[in-house]
Amino acid sequence: MNYTGVREAEVVVVGAGQAGLAAAFHLRRVGYEPDRDFVVLDHAPRPGGAWQFRWPTLTYGKVHGMHALPGMELTGADPDRPSAEVIGAYFDTYERTFGLRVHRPVDVRAVHNGSDGRLLVESSEGTYATRALINATGTWDRPFWPRFPGQGDFRGRQLHSSQYRGPQDFAGQRVIVVGGGTSAVQQLLEIAEVAAATTWVTRRPPVFREGPFDEQQGRAAVARVEERVRRGLPPQSVVSVTGLPMTEAMRRARERGVLERLPLFDRLTGTGAVWADGRTVEADTILYATGFRAAVDHLAPLKLREPGGGIRMEGTRTVRDPRVHLVGYDPSASTIGANRAGRAAVRDIRRLLAEGAREDTGAGTAEAFRPVSR
Repeated sequence: MNYTGVREAEVVVVGAGQAGLAAAFHLRRVGYEPDRDFVVLDHAPRPGGAWQFRWPTLTYGKVHGMHALPGMELTGADPDRPSAEVIGAYFDTYERTFGLRVHRPVDVRAVHNGSDGRLLVESSEGTYATRALINATGTWDRPFWPRFPGQGDFRGRQLHSSQYRGPQDFAGQRVIVVGGGTSAVQQLLEIAEVAAATTWVTRRPPVFREGPFDEQQGRAAVARVEERVRRGLPPQSVVSVTGLPMTEAMRRARERGVLERLPLFDRLTGTGAVWADGRTVEADTILYATGFRAAVDHLAPLKLREPGGGIRMEGTRTVRDPRVHLVGYDPSASTIGANRAGRAAVRDIRRLLAEGAREDTGAGTAEAFRPVSR
């Protein structure tokens, strides 16, 4: 199929991680055909979403809360196998089983308003004119790097957790780990086994959660995240309101003093970090496990952001443009939330397209992927 010209699709899905595949599954389930009625564009080199980029020592047994994609369980996975391999293979099988025909690697560069109520999705594969967009680009491509005075003076190595490939790179070093999320703790625990010394630094005191996390607590946590989105503020991660689940490995590390944290330092020097009270810590490496931001820069031409910096939403639909749905942006960033968001987005888009068809005074539905005159 030639993709050099502008082509039509009822729906374009951008991203083939958990949320994008869930949306594609539900599109197909209600009768939309891939490469006829909808198209899935993914910039990653292979199936697996962001999981394919996880560090090799993050085995499947260490993954917290991986929820199966709709319609196919993940069974019989070796807990000692890297999660990147397990989930990558699972996503690959899923795509082939349901014939989702994901196009990759395809970079989506920008989304603009087109004519006749369509959106123009500009990509490395060409431009698509679509009636609705499901954006499932996640956060992996936008690691957040904090800024500190003296950061440019530090003579050691600085890296983000997205660049972490395993503890072997830190053997014998003095390491400062910055961040209070799950990745920060997982990487800290691995590094502490081989490093000369580790220092854990967080903006706020970490909250560890003991015991099971029930449905009522989950709903309350999701509601707090959703409230920010309704107010047009950037979303927070769910773990920021749920706390860190205490595991046996974390208990052992706490007993050894590995999880004793310090507040954020005030500045960096050529050899380490300095606090306002005079404390200093020498370091060879600083690892910023400081999270990610939503990868939505390609949507900037649509002017979806509110004055608070976020994108206000009703369900999965953006308030400023009902043709655009974000899945994996707010509480749906969790794996179970991504599944639910994909289903909700498809349900809403079906109504949108049905209403548009009734209002259309033309001669019926255009043939999918027909070149569009501009």
